[in-house]
Amino acid sequence: MDLQHHLKQQRVKHIVSSYELTGDADDAFQVRLTELLATYPASLIELALTEALVDAWASVPMVRGTEFLTRVHEKLKHWETQPIVSTVTPEQFQHVTGLDPIPVFGSAEVPPPRSIVQPS
Repeated sequence: MDLQHHLKQQRVKHIVSSYELTGDADDAFQVRLTELLATYPASLIELALTEALVDAWASVPMVRGTEFLTRVHEKLKHWETQPIVSTVTPEQFQHVTGLDPIPVFGSAEVPPPRSIVQPS
Protein backbone atom coordinates (compact mmCIF):
# COMPACT_ATOMS: atom_id res chain seq x y z
CA MET A 1 0.00 0.00 0.00
CA ASP A 2 1.50 3.35 -0.99
CA LEU A 3 1.61 6.36 1.32
CA GLN A 4 -1.10 8.30 -0.56
CA HIS A 5 -3.53 5.35 -0.34
CA HIS A 6 -2.76 4.94 3.36
CA LEU A 7 -3.38 8.64 4.04
CA LYS A 8 -6.75 8.49 2.28
CA GLN A 9 -7.79 5.52 4.41
CA GLN A 10 -6.64 7.35 7.54
CA ARG A 11 -8.99 10.23 6.72
CA VAL A 12 -11.91 7.77 6.56
CA LYS A 13 -10.80 6.14 9.81
CA HIS A 14 -10.57 9.59 11.43
CA ILE A 15 -14.25 10.24 10.67
CA VAL A 16 -15.22 6.77 11.94
CA SER A 17 -13.28 7.13 15.20
CA SER A 18 -14.30 10.77 15.80
CA TYR A 19 -17.97 9.82 15.86
CA GLU A 20 -17.52 6.29 17.28
CA LEU A 21 -19.36 4.86 14.30
CA THR A 22 -18.29 1.24 14.75
CA GLY A 23 -20.94 0.61 17.39
CA ASP A 24 -20.96 -2.77 19.14
CA ALA A 25 -20.05 -4.82 16.06
CA ASP A 26 -16.49 -3.57 15.54
CA ASP A 27 -15.30 -6.61 13.57
CA ALA A 28 -18.29 -6.65 11.20
CA PHE A 29 -18.01 -2.90 10.78
CA GLN A 30 -14.31 -3.11 9.86
CA VAL A 31 -15.01 -5.85 7.30
CA ARG A 32 -17.74 -3.76 5.65
CA LEU A 33 -15.57 -0.62 5.71
CA THR A 34 -12.67 -2.51 4.12
CA GLU A 35 -15.04 -3.72 1.37
CA LEU A 36 -16.22 -0.17 0.72
CA LEU A 37 -12.63 1.11 0.59
CA ALA A 38 -11.79 -1.59 -1.94
CA THR A 39 -14.73 -0.60 -4.14
CA TYR A 40 -15.06 3.20 -3.94
CA PRO A 41 -12.60 6.10 -3.82
CA ALA A 42 -11.84 7.11 -0.23
CA SER A 43 -12.85 10.72 -0.91
CA LEU A 44 -16.30 9.59 -2.00
CA ILE A 45 -16.62 7.45 1.13
CA GLU A 46 -15.65 10.51 3.20
CA LEU A 47 -18.47 12.47 1.60
CA ALA A 48 -20.99 9.65 2.06
CA LEU A 49 -19.95 9.23 5.72
CA THR A 50 -20.40 12.95 6.32
CA GLU A 51 -23.79 13.09 4.63
CA ALA A 52 -24.95 9.99 6.53
CA LEU A 53 -23.77 11.62 9.77
CA VAL A 54 -25.77 14.75 9.08
CA ASP A 55 -28.83 12.62 8.30
CA ALA A 56 -28.31 10.45 11.42
CA TRP A 57 -28.16 13.38 13.81
CA ALA A 58 -31.92 13.71 13.48
CA SER A 59 -32.48 10.32 15.12
CA VAL A 60 -31.91 9.54 18.79
CA PRO A 61 -30.04 7.40 19.53
CA MET A 62 -27.86 7.91 16.49
CA VAL A 63 -27.48 4.89 14.22
CA ARG A 64 -24.03 3.30 14.40
CA GLY A 65 -22.31 0.10 13.37
CA THR A 66 -23.12 -1.87 10.26
CA GLU A 67 -26.53 -0.20 9.97
CA PHE A 68 -24.75 3.13 9.60
CA LEU A 69 -22.46 1.67 6.91
CA THR A 70 -25.52 0.29 5.12
CA ARG A 71 -26.80 3.88 4.84
CA VAL A 72 -23.39 5.02 3.59
CA HIS A 73 -23.36 2.22 1.01
CA GLU A 74 -26.86 3.18 -0.16
CA LYS A 75 -25.62 6.71 -0.84
CA LEU A 76 -22.61 5.36 -2.73
CA LYS A 77 -24.79 3.03 -4.83
CA HIS A 78 -27.18 5.90 -5.59
CA TRP A 79 -24.26 8.00 -6.82
CA GLU A 80 -23.27 5.22 -9.22
CA THR A 81 -26.35 5.95 -11.32
CA GLN A 82 -27.10 9.57 -10.42
CA PRO A 83 -25.03 12.75 -10.41
CA ILE A 84 -23.20 13.30 -7.14
CA VAL A 85 -25.01 16.19 -5.53
CA SER A 86 -23.78 16.90 -2.03
CA THR A 87 -26.07 18.24 0.65
CA VAL A 88 -23.07 19.61 2.55
CA THR A 89 -20.79 22.42 1.49
CA PRO A 90 -16.99 22.17 1.67
CA GLU A 91 -17.08 24.42 4.75
CA GLN A 92 -19.68 22.22 6.45
CA PHE A 93 -17.64 19.13 5.56
CA GLN A 94 -14.59 20.68 7.20
CA HIS A 95 -16.60 21.67 10.28
CA VAL A 96 -18.11 18.17 10.69
CA THR A 97 -14.95 16.16 9.96
CA GLY A 98 -12.12 18.50 10.88
CA LEU A 99 -10.52 17.53 7.56
CA ASP A 100 -9.43 19.57 4.56
CA PRO A 101 -12.32 19.47 2.03
CA ILE A 102 -10.12 19.82 -1.08
CA PRO A 103 -9.47 16.06 -1.52
CA VAL A 104 -13.25 15.52 -1.53
CA PHE A 105 -14.58 18.60 -3.32
CA GLY A 106 -11.52 19.53 -5.36
CA SER A 107 -10.14 23.01 -5.71
CA ALA A 108 -12.31 25.94 -6.68
CA GLU A 109 -10.63 26.22 -10.07
CA VAL A 110 -11.12 22.87 -11.79
CA PRO A 111 -12.82 19.84 -10.26
CA PRO A 112 -10.80 16.64 -10.75
CA PRO A 113 -12.34 13.97 -12.98
CA ARG A 114 -12.95 10.74 -11.09
CA SER A 115 -14.81 7.54 -11.54
CA ILE A 116 -17.20 6.52 -8.77
CA VAL A 117 -15.97 2.90 -8.75
CA GLN A 118 -12.28 2.13 -8.59
CA PRO A 119 -11.01 0.21 -11.62
CA SER A 120 -10.29 -3.48 -11.05
